[in-house]
Amino acid sequence: MNYIDAHSHIWTPDTGHYPLAAGFRRANMDPPSFTIQELLDRAKPAGVNRVVLIQMSFYGYDNRYMLDAIKMFPGTFSGVAVIDQNALHPETEMLELKRQGVRGFRIYPKDTGVERWLDGEGLQGMFRTGAKENLNMCCLIDPNALPALSKACEKFPDTPVVIDHLCRIGVSGKVNAAEVKALCDMARRKNVTVKVSAFYALGNKKPPYLDLAPMIRQVYDAFGPERLMWATDCPFQVVDHTYQQSIDLVLHGLDFLKADDKEWILRKTAERVFFGKIS
Repeated sequence: MNYIDAHSHIWTPDTGHYPLAAGFRRANMDPPSFTIQELLDRAKPAGVNRVVLIQMSFYGYDNRYMLDAIKMFPGTFSGVAVIDQNALHPETEMLELKRQGVRGFRIYPKDTGVERWLDGEGLQGMFRTGAKENLNMCCLIDPNALPALSKACEKFPDTPVVIDHLCRIGVSGKVNAAEVKALCDMARRKNVTVKVSAFYALGNKKPPYLDLAPMIRQVYDAFGPERLMWATDCPFQVVDHTYQQSIDLVLHGLDFLKADDKEWILRKTAERVFFGKIS
């Protein structure tokens, strides 16, 4: 087994070496600790030996804990960093972070309305640099942000884009058919991939998560397995559920998947997108 978890967060209670950003307190760290080793202790028994680390919000733009993990375990981690997406010239910081093992940047609507959330000069610069440097724009969005994203993909067709957590469809407890169609329509943008992830937070929010299978089937039919990647969204997956329950949905719960499909969703897509090769 050689699976890749395409989305997990880490943090340490050592706020002396890794201070929290302004506006965050220790109380925001829930659970209080999810260190590099705690993540690996969950992942390895499930056959996962590589992970894409996503910068945690309460560190702000200080990506050091994630970067230190990448450096400490060569080949095990790839990174998705957070920088100021409103900065006028993000290119220099993006290139420096790429040198340290970052392969994507988390972006999301902030103060701008979802209709225009990608219109700013900083985000336009990020998309341009993403195209030139093969750096992913990793979107934490709801379906109402998809029209603007589609326009950005049309303007920057060579920029790789990743949509997190099935576009968070089903967070309300109900999987909306129109929202699923909107996500599937993004398949026409050839450099868009989707994370099949965060099952604990979608639909019925109960393992074995079989209620999500019809939505996943539609997304699979639209994108194909080569543009889907599984992820847990740890540590949140393991607060009330288990790590194994997440991966088991792909391994055993989706009867439409062939063995090769599972290889793509559990390893090959994330390997291509975040590790730069397929072994």
